[in-house]
Amino acid sequence: MFVIAPPTKQAGVFLALTFALSAVCYAFLLAPQPVEAFGPGLIASPAIAAIVTRLLFARPAGRLGLSPGPLRYLAAGYAIPFGYGLAVYALIWLSGIGGFSPQALADQAAGQAAIGSPGTFVLTYGLNTATRGMLLSCLTAFGEELGWRGLLVPALAQRYSLQATSLISGAAWAIWHYPAILFVDYHNAGAPLWFGLICFTAMVLGISVVMAWLRLASGSVWPAVLFHASHNAFIQTLFNPLTAKTRLTPYVIDEFGVGLALAALALAWVVWRGQGSASRAPA
Repeated sequence: MFVIAPPTKQAGVFLALTFALSAVCYAFLLAPQPVEAFGPGLIASPAIAAIVTRLLFARPAGRLGLSPGPLRYLAAGYAIPFGYGLAVYALIWLSGIGGFSPQALADQAAGQAAIGSPGTFVLTYGLNTATRGMLLSCLTAFGEELGWRGLLVPALAQRYSLQATSLISGAAWAIWHYPAILFVDYHNAGAPLWFGLICFTAMVLGISVVMAWLRLASGSVWPAVLFHASHNAFIQTLFNPLTAKTRLTPYVIDEFGVGLALAALALAWVVWRGQGSASRAPA
């Protein structure tokens, strides 16, 4: 028989299912002969766990926030990662910590030796990232966000403040990535692994505050999906490849550098200040 359980129990079941499913996928991905087909399964694990949890507790899947919500939150989800990404990388380029290199982007993106007008190439590639690249990024982001922000954040928010909800969900989300960071080449070569792990955790905790706020304020999971997709698309496929590397860049760029970590923590502080001392997260 289906039962109605407290939100915190549903959150616990979701986390247990997510990490159990992910452990199976990691086992195959980290095997001596990796089975790459389990990569999509790993990304989809939070979504599968969220749906199963809803079914176990007789809760409709629609409560996962599948309605689009207000347009302003969708726009914010899309624009915020581009904004902090551009700010961080512009400082890196202007300071000389990393060079602004259209040719580096061309070499990584297409392997071409000549790119014509650098400005035209960057603009064209950037527009492609902002449109078609975003659509593809949303497919993978949805697999994670339906679980982390679709189910977990609203469940925690019924008992905890926005701050506590963000930290709990963000910590779980960060730890979920740790096997890939520790045992796969998912880090910045040239910087110590422990340094990248700390920066990644700080960044994830910071953006988790913003994403939780978007989810709860809008009542929809889609602003969080767009935020996640925009972060991946612009940081990983545009700003990183556009940066010529020096000995310092591994310490400041990407999700394992101090630049995005500080930007994410600054955003978290802004959101926390805006929420004041509310005892519960916004409904």
